[in-house]
Amino acid sequence: MRIAPGMSYATSSLINYIIIALGFIVGVGVMGVNLTRVSVLAGAFGVGIGFGLQSVVNNFVSGLILLFERPVHVGDTIEIGELQGEVRRIGIRASTVRTWQGADIIVPNAQFITEKVTNWTLSDQLRRIDLPVGVNYGAAPQKVIALLEEVARANSRVLRDPPPRGLFMGYGDSSINFELRAWTDQYNNWQIIRSELAMAVYDAVYAAGMTFPFPQRDVRLIQGSKTAKKE
Repeated sequence: MRIAPGMSYATSSLINYIIIALGFIVGVGVMGVNLTRVSVLAGAFGVGIGFGLQSVVNNFVSGLILLFERPVHVGDTIEIGELQGEVRRIGIRASTVRTWQGADIIVPNAQFITEKVTNWTLSDQLRRIDLPVGVNYGAAPQKVIALLEEVARANSRVLRDPPPRGLFMGYGDSSINFELRAWTDQYNNWQIIRSELAMAVYDAVYAAGMTFPFPQRDVRLIQGSKTAKKE
Protein backbone atom coordinates (compact mmCIF):
# COMPACT_ATOMS: atom_id res chain seq x y z
CA MET A 1 0.00 0.00 0.00
CA ARG A 2 3.10 2.26 -0.06
CA ILE A 3 2.83 3.58 3.47
CA ALA A 4 5.69 4.34 5.82
CA PRO A 5 6.83 1.56 8.18
CA GLY A 6 5.95 3.69 11.22
CA MET A 7 2.43 4.33 9.91
CA SER A 8 1.79 0.65 9.22
CA TYR A 9 3.03 -0.26 12.71
CA ALA A 10 0.76 2.34 14.35
CA THR A 11 -2.26 1.19 12.32
CA SER A 12 -1.72 -2.49 13.14
CA SER A 13 -1.31 -1.70 16.85
CA LEU A 14 -4.52 0.33 16.97
CA ILE A 15 -6.45 -2.40 15.16
CA ASN A 16 -5.06 -4.92 17.65
CA TYR A 17 -6.27 -2.86 20.63
CA ILE A 18 -9.72 -2.36 19.06
CA ILE A 19 -10.14 -6.10 18.36
CA ILE A 20 -9.18 -6.97 21.95
CA ALA A 21 -11.64 -4.41 23.38
CA LEU A 22 -14.50 -5.51 21.11
CA GLY A 23 -13.77 -9.16 21.82
CA PHE A 24 -13.94 -8.52 25.57
CA ILE A 25 -17.27 -6.68 25.26
CA VAL A 26 -18.77 -9.36 23.01
CA GLY A 27 -17.53 -12.11 25.33
CA VAL A 28 -19.13 -10.47 28.36
CA GLY A 29 -22.40 -10.08 26.41
CA VAL A 30 -22.39 -13.72 25.31
CA MET A 31 -22.01 -14.85 28.92
CA GLY A 32 -25.22 -12.96 29.75
CA VAL A 33 -23.63 -10.45 32.11
CA ASN A 34 -25.59 -7.21 32.61
CA LEU A 35 -23.40 -4.57 30.98
CA THR A 36 -24.90 -1.79 33.12
CA ARG A 37 -23.73 -3.45 36.32
CA VAL A 38 -20.41 -4.26 34.75
CA SER A 39 -19.88 -0.63 33.78
CA VAL A 40 -20.54 0.53 37.35
CA LEU A 41 -18.19 -2.07 38.81
CA ALA A 42 -15.59 -1.33 36.14
CA GLY A 43 -15.76 2.36 36.99
CA ALA A 44 -15.19 1.73 40.68
CA PHE A 45 -12.51 -0.83 39.91
CA GLY A 46 -10.85 1.59 37.51
CA VAL A 47 -10.61 4.30 40.16
CA GLY A 48 -8.84 1.90 42.51
CA ILE A 49 -6.48 0.77 39.80
CA GLY A 50 -5.82 4.36 38.79
CA PHE A 51 -4.44 5.22 42.22
CA GLY A 52 -2.35 2.08 42.50
CA LEU A 53 -1.06 1.93 38.94
CA GLN A 54 -0.65 5.57 38.00
CA SER A 55 2.67 5.04 36.23
CA VAL A 56 1.32 2.06 34.26
CA VAL A 57 -1.77 3.98 33.17
CA ASN A 58 0.39 7.01 32.36
CA ASN A 59 2.64 4.92 30.13
CA PHE A 60 -0.37 3.26 28.47
CA VAL A 61 -1.99 6.60 27.65
CA SER A 62 1.38 7.92 26.46
CA GLY A 63 1.64 4.91 24.15
CA LEU A 64 -1.75 5.76 22.64
CA ILE A 65 -0.62 9.36 22.15
CA LEU A 66 2.49 8.13 20.35
CA LEU A 67 0.37 6.00 18.04
CA PHE A 68 -2.17 8.75 17.29
CA GLU A 69 0.04 11.87 17.23
CA ARG A 70 3.02 9.97 15.82
CA PRO A 71 5.90 12.23 16.93
CA VAL A 72 8.05 9.07 16.93
CA HIS A 73 7.79 6.23 14.42
CA VAL A 74 9.25 2.76 14.34
CA GLY A 75 12.57 3.08 12.50
CA ASP A 76 13.24 6.67 13.59
CA THR A 77 16.61 7.67 15.01
CA ILE A 78 16.00 9.46 18.30
CA GLU A 79 17.95 10.99 21.16
CA ILE A 80 16.65 11.22 24.74
CA GLY A 81 19.20 12.63 27.14
CA GLU A 82 22.29 10.45 26.73
CA LEU A 83 20.36 7.68 24.94
CA GLN A 84 20.73 7.51 21.16
CA GLY A 85 19.43 4.80 18.89
CA GLU A 86 16.73 3.52 16.56
CA VAL A 87 13.14 2.91 17.66
CA ARG A 88 12.40 -0.76 17.07
CA ARG A 89 9.03 -1.17 18.81
CA ILE A 90 6.30 0.96 20.40
CA GLY A 91 4.44 -1.16 22.93
CA ILE A 92 1.51 -0.64 25.30
CA ARG A 93 3.66 0.35 28.28
CA ALA A 94 7.15 0.86 26.91
CA SER A 95 9.10 1.13 23.68
CA THR A 96 12.33 -0.53 22.59
CA VAL A 97 15.28 1.53 21.38
CA ARG A 98 18.26 -0.18 19.74
CA THR A 99 21.49 1.67 20.53
CA TRP A 100 24.45 1.95 18.16
CA GLN A 101 26.42 -0.34 20.48
CA GLY A 102 23.87 -3.12 19.93
CA ALA A 103 21.90 -2.92 23.20
CA ASP A 104 18.09 -2.92 23.41
CA ILE A 105 16.91 -0.26 25.89
CA ILE A 106 13.35 -0.42 27.26
CA VAL A 107 12.05 3.16 27.54
CA PRO A 108 8.72 3.95 29.28
CA ASN A 109 6.34 5.67 26.86
CA ALA A 110 5.85 8.59 29.24
CA GLN A 111 9.45 9.67 28.60
CA PHE A 112 8.65 10.29 24.94
CA ILE A 113 5.81 12.63 25.97
CA THR A 114 7.20 14.45 29.02
CA GLU A 115 10.89 14.78 28.14
CA LYS A 116 12.72 16.53 25.33
CA VAL A 117 13.13 14.12 22.43
CA THR A 118 15.36 14.77 19.41
CA ASN A 119 14.07 12.93 16.35
CA TRP A 120 16.75 13.01 13.66
CA THR A 121 14.62 11.34 10.97
CA LEU A 122 11.06 12.56 11.60
CA SER A 123 10.65 14.65 8.43
CA ASP A 124 13.55 13.43 6.24
CA GLN A 125 16.83 11.51 6.17
CA LEU A 126 19.07 14.56 5.72
CA ARG A 127 22.08 15.05 7.96
CA ARG A 128 24.66 17.82 8.05
CA ILE A 129 28.26 16.73 8.48
CA ASP A 130 30.55 19.16 10.35
CA LEU A 131 34.28 18.58 9.93
CA PRO A 132 36.69 20.94 11.77
CA VAL A 133 40.05 21.48 10.06
CA GLY A 134 43.09 23.38 11.33
CA VAL A 135 45.94 24.34 8.97
CA ASN A 136 49.23 26.14 9.42
CA TYR A 137 49.56 29.90 9.71
CA GLY A 138 50.60 31.38 6.39
CA ALA A 139 48.06 29.44 4.33
CA ALA A 140 45.67 31.59 2.29
CA PRO A 141 42.16 31.33 3.80
CA GLN A 142 40.46 31.62 0.40
CA LYS A 143 42.57 28.76 -0.91
CA VAL A 144 41.74 26.57 2.09
CA ILE A 145 37.99 27.22 1.76
CA ALA A 146 38.07 26.42 -1.97
CA LEU A 147 40.00 23.23 -1.26
CA LEU A 148 37.51 22.06 1.39
CA GLU A 149 34.51 22.68 -0.85
CA GLU A 150 36.19 20.94 -3.78
CA VAL A 151 36.86 17.86 -1.65
CA ALA A 152 33.22 17.74 -0.55
CA ARG A 153 31.91 18.09 -4.11
CA ALA A 154 34.11 15.20 -5.21
CA ASN A 155 32.28 12.82 -2.86
CA SER A 156 29.30 11.31 -4.66
CA ARG A 157 27.32 10.89 -1.45
CA VAL A 158 27.44 14.59 -0.57
CA LEU A 159 24.42 16.59 -1.77
CA ARG A 160 24.88 19.39 -4.28
CA ASP A 161 21.85 21.23 -2.89
CA PRO A 162 22.39 22.59 -0.33
CA PRO A 163 26.00 22.98 -1.48
CA PRO A 164 28.94 22.21 0.81
CA ARG A 165 30.40 25.21 2.62
CA GLY A 166 33.86 25.96 3.96
CA LEU A 167 33.98 28.49 6.80
CA PHE A 168 36.80 30.38 8.48
CA MET A 169 36.12 29.81 12.18
CA GLY A 170 38.95 31.73 13.87
CA TYR A 171 42.55 31.78 15.08
CA GLY A 172 43.95 29.04 17.29
CA ASP A 173 47.15 28.76 19.30
CA SER A 174 48.93 26.77 16.59
CA SER A 175 46.60 26.89 13.58
CA ILE A 176 43.97 28.84 11.71
CA ASN A 177 40.71 26.97 12.09
CA PHE A 178 38.16 26.15 9.41
CA GLU A 179 35.07 23.97 9.22
CA LEU A 180 33.64 22.01 6.32
CA ARG A 181 29.85 21.65 6.35
CA ALA A 182 28.23 19.24 3.92
CA TRP A 183 24.80 17.59 3.65
CA THR A 184 23.95 13.99 2.85
CA ASP A 185 20.66 12.11 2.46
CA GLN A 186 22.21 8.84 3.66
CA TYR A 187 21.67 9.28 7.38
CA ASN A 188 22.69 5.75 8.33
CA ASN A 189 26.08 6.24 6.65
CA TRP A 190 26.87 9.82 7.68
CA GLN A 191 29.75 8.76 9.96
CA ILE A 192 31.37 6.78 7.15
CA ILE A 193 30.96 9.75 4.79
CA ARG A 194 32.53 12.04 7.42
CA SER A 195 35.49 9.67 7.64
CA GLU A 196 35.86 9.70 3.85
CA LEU A 197 35.83 13.50 3.81
CA ALA A 198 38.43 13.66 6.60
CA MET A 199 40.82 11.37 4.72
CA ALA A 200 40.29 13.27 1.46
CA VAL A 201 40.94 16.61 3.21
CA TYR A 202 44.13 15.21 4.74
CA ASP A 203 45.51 14.21 1.35
CA ALA A 204 44.38 17.45 -0.33
CA VAL A 205 45.97 19.69 2.31
CA TYR A 206 49.39 18.06 1.99
CA ALA A 207 49.10 17.97 -1.81
CA ALA A 208 48.50 21.75 -1.76
CA GLY A 209 51.69 22.35 0.22
CA MET A 210 49.96 23.08 3.53
CA THR A 211 50.33 21.25 6.83
CA PHE A 212 48.41 20.36 9.96
CA PRO A 213 50.27 22.01 12.85
CA PHE A 214 50.47 20.55 16.32
CA PRO A 215 50.98 22.36 19.61
CA GLN A 216 54.60 23.25 20.36
CA ARG A 217 56.06 24.64 23.55
CA ASP A 218 59.43 26.20 24.26
CA VAL A 219 60.88 25.16 27.62
CA ARG A 220 63.60 27.24 29.23
CA LEU A 221 65.76 25.78 31.97
CA ILE A 222 67.21 28.39 34.27
CA GLN A 223 70.11 27.18 36.36
CA GLY A 224 70.23 28.94 39.69
CA SER A 225 73.49 29.70 41.42
CA LYS A 226 74.27 27.72 44.49
CA THR A 227 76.28 29.22 47.29
CA ALA A 228 78.28 26.87 49.38
CA LYS A 229 78.59 27.60 52.99
CA LYS A 230 81.83 26.89 54.75
CA GLU A 231 81.95 26.07 58.38
